[in-house]
Amino acid sequence: MEKDSNFTDENGEKDRKSGMGIEETENSNKKEERKSEMDIEKNENNNKKTRRKGCFILPRFACMRLDDEVPVVETTAAGESSFDVEASQKGPPPNHLVVMVNGIIGSAEDWKYAAKQFVKAYPRDIIVHCSKSNCSKLTFDGVDIMGTRLAEEVLSVIKQHPHLQKISFVAHSLGGLVCRYAIAKLYEQKSARRACGEDMECCSLNGSTNSCVEEEVSKRKIAGLEPLNFITCATPHLGCRGHKQAPAFCGLHSLEKVAASSSWLLGRSGRHLFLKDCDEGRRPLLLRMASDSEDLPFISALQSFKRRVAYANTCFDYLVGWSTSSLRRRYELPRRRNLKKVDKYPHIVKVDEATSVSSQEETPTEAKINGRKSQEMEEAMIRGLTKMSWERIDVSFKGSKQRYFAHTAIQVQSYCMNSDGADVIQHIIDNFVV
Repeated sequence: MEKDSNFTDENGEKDRKSGMGIEETENSNKKEERKSEMDIEKNENNNKKTRRKGCFILPRFACMRLDDEVPVVETTAAGESSFDVEASQKGPPPNHLVVMVNGIIGSAEDWKYAAKQFVKAYPRDIIVHCSKSNCSKLTFDGVDIMGTRLAEEVLSVIKQHPHLQKISFVAHSLGGLVCRYAIAKLYEQKSARRACGEDMECCSLNGSTNSCVEEEVSKRKIAGLEPLNFITCATPHLGCRGHKQAPAFCGLHSLEKVAASSSWLLGRSGRHLFLKDCDEGRRPLLLRMASDSEDLPFISALQSFKRRVAYANTCFDYLVGWSTSSLRRRYELPRRRNLKKVDKYPHIVKVDEATSVSSQEETPTEAKINGRKSQEMEEAMIRGLTKMSWERIDVSFKGSKQRYFAHTAIQVQSYCMNSDGADVIQHIIDNFVV
């Protein structure tokens, strides 16, 4: 019996020891699992940090995952590079055509991000057409030829959408000049008689037409549609010749002179931008486009729009200067130290409401002293274009890691590389007249 009791005691101790061993192994396993979980969390945090550090190269990686609250449809014709963007919701078709035009060596794809944001903001009101008639090397053909092609393209789009009633243009860089030429080609001014008070037909039945008051009503149309918004982004309205209009030349007269003499490298478009075209003794095209010329009603076409807006980069745009893109003389430019960011739009630093400048305004003393021909032409263009009101929106990417791409960031040409300009597109959308 004593042996049995000893045997059971020994077995009990063994069982206890084995149980304690199992508990120890379980605890050690749990500790290892906790360590592995902590290591995984650390690795995830490190990955997040590295992603944040590397975001300046390809920020946000959201190129293909735009906000899908409103589904949109892209319609591309066979064999063509243009496309239309509209909402896929059921209902009456939109009656407002928004034409988006690219700049030099650009394409319809440059406006893809903005087009989708526009349609998502106004799904029942607008259809966006991203122009394809002037892309890549075709942008060297000259403002007049490109403008004619754009006008023909707009007419063909309108034929495909007979329900359209309104039209607007949004253009980038050289595309703004092309649009100004195209709308002059598409401009229509029709006069109609309107009876005030009683209906004319009713009056004629009563034999009292003499008592009716008639007035001449002028209806201004662009391609038969009501013109609403004419918006340009970093467009060289005054050209790129001299007077620091192209920042890449650092304001050095010698470099500007070399650039002007080398303008032929950009084809006819280069000659137009540097005001070097004097075909058959005529004035340069951009100078002619600052007034209603014998060819086309350039100013009347611009005046027909309800809004004219010029978005301009204040710095880091090496292709198009602040003065030429905002339609201001250099002494009229705001001081950079007075520029302040606008709430909600971190890269909008100044908003000037629609204002016009008297054509009788005196030329600045500096221009009189240094009276060069390029400055005289610049002054003539400013006076012609500012007879009508313009909204001027100043944009600054100072402090942004994408600041050296300011010229393309202002239109978000590629969301992966120009995402910081998304607030500029949003500002255009929020102030758009539908």
